Amino acid sequence: MDCLRAETYVLDLLHQLPPDLRYHGRHHTLDVVAAAQALAAAEGITDPEQLTLLRTAAHYHDAGFLSTYRGHEAAGCALARTVLPGFGYSAAQIELICRLIMATEMPQAPGPEPLARILCDADLDYLGRPDYWPISQTLRTELASHGQPYDAAAWLRLQQEFLTTHRYWTRTAATQREPQKQARLAEVRAELAQLTAP
Repeated sequence: MDCLRAETYVLDLLHQLPPDLRYHGRHHTLDVVAAAQALAAAEGITDPEQLTLLRTAAHYHDAGFLSTYRGHEAAGCALARTVLPGFGYSAAQIELICRLIMATEMPQAPGPEPLARILCDADLDYLGRPDYWPISQTLRTELASHGQPYDAAAWLRLQQEFLTTHRYWTRTAATQREPQKQARLAEVRAELAQLTAP
């Protein structure tokens, strides 16, 4: 497995993502890679092959946006199945990578697979971070450019629902991110109350 070449290949491709992907840009992929590595270390994942496959899945998890907006996870898997054999990945390794990618589809469903749980938590790591607000605004802008505009109140209601129903899958994310996520939820509720007050 030549993971560095596989990663470089897809990161180069991600420069071609449409500029209206203000949230799902190359920067998001790099953020998810970093979060996945940190979570894997904290969760005690030490097997080199497992760590490599997680890294590869993180690099490819949103590559499907190169060809489609809806169903991008399946498109990312199709890309992985096409290019990863050329970098020395076996069929079984590629299928695991695709399972990890598909686990990030909304609503997330990682099942019991530890690597899938890590990737799902890494994908939404920002929900429990101080940069939640600016990142959520890039998502709002992106959705508007794809025919889903939200006014301020509708956006806050959507955020309230998402933050309320979202769960972290790993012990580490639940410990490190859940308290801050609850703080963001309280901020959303306060803003919504102020905005909709008579």
